[in-house]
Amino acid sequence: MANTRTPIGWQIYPLGFTGAPVRPADETERELSHRLRHIGNWLDYVVRLGADTVVLGPIFASTSHGYDTVDFFTIDPRLGDDGDFDALVSGCRDRGLGLILDGVFNHVGNQHPLFLEALGQGPDGDNAGMFAIDFDHDPPQPANFEGHPGLVEFNHQSKAVEDLVVEVMCHWLDKGATGWRLDAVYSVPAEFWPPVVERVRAAHPEAIIFGEMIHGDYAGYVSASGIDSVTEYELWKAVWSSLKENNFYELQWTLQRHNGFTEAFTPVTFIGNHDTTRIATFVGLKKAVVAAAILFTVSGHPIVYYGDELGWEAEKEEKLGGDDQVRPMYPATPDDIDPGQTWMLDIYRELIALRRNRPWLTDAVVADVDIDNTVYTYTCTGKDDGQQITVTVRSGDAPSVTVSENGHEIFSFS
Repeated sequence: MANTRTPIGWQIYPLGFTGAPVRPADETERELSHRLRHIGNWLDYVVRLGADTVVLGPIFASTSHGYDTVDFFTIDPRLGDDGDFDALVSGCRDRGLGLILDGVFNHVGNQHPLFLEALGQGPDGDNAGMFAIDFDHDPPQPANFEGHPGLVEFNHQSKAVEDLVVEVMCHWLDKGATGWRLDAVYSVPAEFWPPVVERVRAAHPEAIIFGEMIHGDYAGYVSASGIDSVTEYELWKAVWSSLKENNFYELQWTLQRHNGFTEAFTPVTFIGNHDTTRIATFVGLKKAVVAAAILFTVSGHPIVYYGDELGWEAEKEEKLGGDDQVRPMYPATPDDIDPGQTWMLDIYRELIALRRNRPWLTDAVVADVDIDNTVYTYTCTGKDDGQQITVTVRSGDAPSVTVSENGHEIFSFS
């Protein structure tokens, strides 16, 4: 990434994390509440975990879940105000933590004032070109995101959309954010981004900019867009699937593709996020440790989704509110963590320390040593000085991990 650090992120879905009402029943549930302070209570925890970047989900004013934005320049009152954001920035800066924001620039909520003005003004209005609206249809038919009528898509051929995105990104970078996650970037034409990135980098050359890429040509998109990186869903799927099905050949095949991606850019890697079933639910707690070991020993910029480091379990369901279980409220402070969950937290701290002490793993190359369905040994080798670790992961009935370096064991779990 453009930033010289090698980020290890801790990802939060702020509305859920802070206990804000995701689908407000009435206007009283939209009243100003300073819930961002709840995140501030966990910044020392992030440092002790070993992460150096807080990755936030959406925090801007929206109708419900945060991805239906109605004002890019206002903190959602369910979370707080500019003062609360400033305090969060200050808390992160004091601890040397980066702060990455979620930029939902493919679409907005259908109550966004610019969209309502575009509809009201008609095809010749000033804002009509900002959205993909079929005005020949009666009533006018806006393009929506993946079938969701509440999410209306920008027209990314519009210079006004480019100007708006640049203004939003620079506004919050000026206020202390250190980067952006671009939501649903796979739906935005890659050619939209080069002028945006150039203009943002002119003011903030160190800003991290990566995109959510569920499917598509990862390396091609990074090259064409000029952004730093994209999320590697292929690796996420291969990790949980190979462990669940006791088939490490799937992981082996994916890691060879992963090597190719790393040649072109450094992928953003993860084993869980706000849109997925928890890794511990997919594979069980012991195999979840194996998954974490894979995450922190192969190349990439790893991001931990809050609660995974505590072994939390939850299933994403395909229904209204089906994400709620994987986006829960966190305890008031770290002192309120269930003591029965600290064993997983200790393992995460150990694995993150292993990673941080070996920054060369960020772009290391994976090579096979031995493999069958339930046992896989691979090496990770640095590109410059030949540093190397050897990793053996076991699935089946007795999941385990061993990591060694120069003939000495540096991590084990069974």
